[in-house]
Amino acid sequence: MEKIPDQIGYLILTEDGAVLESGGELENDERIATIIIDLISLSNTVDPLAFGPNENFKKISITYDDHWYVICMSNKKIYVIKRLIQNNTDEGNAIAV
Repeated sequence: MEKIPDQIGYLILTEDGAVLESGGELENDERIATIIIDLISLSNTVDPLAFGPNENFKKISITYDDHWYVICMSNKKIYVIKRLIQNNTDEGNAIAV
């Protein structure tokens, strides 16, 4: 998990929200783990007509101005990565006045 570029924190959770592993800014952050589990529960019940009865989330992205979270599930574990958003400004073309 620590090899992911621009990663500043991560959580690995069980399906019920227990923290299995963590690091960086999210180390042992049970508050964020609870929020993530609540978000997943909410996303699975938003509109039962739009999604099938056994169709659960695959990936959730939450974007802020300077960072974003990617949440996905694999092998009955929930992976949460907090990453920095890199500005794509080309400083070579900037003009200082």
